[in-house]
Amino acid sequence: MKSISSSQNPLVKQLRKLSQAKGRREQQRFLIEGTHQVEAAIQVGYPLQLVCATLDWQSTYGALWQTLEGLNVETVSVTASVLKAIATTVNPDGVVAVGQTRQRAAQPLRPSLGLAVEALQDPGNLGSLIRTGAAAAIDGLWLSADSVDLENPKVLRASAGQWFQLPVAVCPDLIAQGHRWQQDGIQLVATALDAPLSYWQLDLQKPTVILLGNEGAGLSSALSTLATHRVKIPMAAAVESLNVAIAAALMLYEAQRQRGFSG
Repeated sequence: MKSISSSQNPLVKQLRKLSQAKGRREQQRFLIEGTHQVEAAIQVGYPLQLVCATLDWQSTYGALWQTLEGLNVETVSVTASVLKAIATTVNPDGVVAVGQTRQRAAQPLRPSLGLAVEALQDPGNLGSLIRTGAAAAIDGLWLSADSVDLENPKVLRASAGQWFQLPVAVCPDLIAQGHRWQQDGIQLVATALDAPLSYWQLDLQKPTVILLGNEGAGLSSALSTLATHRVKIPMAAAVESLNVAIAAALMLYEAQRQRGFSG
C-alpha cells in the first residue's frame, strides 16, 4: 500500500483538481468524501478507483478498510494534512475516495412519478432534491445540461448518500424530453402563483413529472408552456417563494399520499 505524507506529491496535486468541474471533466472522475458516502458507494457497487485514508481512520473503521482493500481499488495511506489538502470539506473525517464518472442508471421511459429540473445552480439544492426524491420513492430525476455539475462535491454531501441510489440523468434537451412525456400521456405539473388550483387539488395519481426551475428565474417560458397543469403552493402574502427542494417535497409527498404510499 502506498503512503503519502507531502501535499506536494503529484497524486495529491492531481486529486486537488477534482474540486473543480474542469478537473472532473478532464479526468473523468470525482471525489467521494467521508465515511457515509464511501459506504453508500460500496453498497451499490459503484466503481471506485482510489481511496485515501489516514491511519486513525483505518484503525477506527477497520472492517470497512478491509472491505476496500478486498476490492479492485488502489488504497493509499495519507497524513491528516494531506487528506485536508485533497478534500473540499473544512474538517474531513479521514477518508476520501475517487469514483469514475460513468453513465448514470437509466430511468423508465414512462415514469409514474418523476422530477425534471431546469437550470438549477445551487449544489445544495440539487443534493436536497436527490435526497427528497429518493425518500419519496420517485422513479428518477432529469436534469438540464446547463444545471450545476452532478459530481460537484456539495451535491454528493447534500444528498446524504442518496446520490448513489436515485436514478439521475443529465438531459441534453429537456424540452424535447417534455414533448415525449406529453405524447406518452404523462401530465407535466408546474407551479405558478396565479394558478387556479392548489397542488393538493390536482389528481396526482396519474403518471406525473413535476417541473422545477432555476432558483431565481424559475422555469423558462419554453418549458413552462409544456406544463399540462399549473398549481399553486399557498403561502402567506409576505412570502414570494419556497426553496425548490421544499416545494418538491410538498408536491411529491402529496402525490404519494394520494397513491397510498406508506414507505
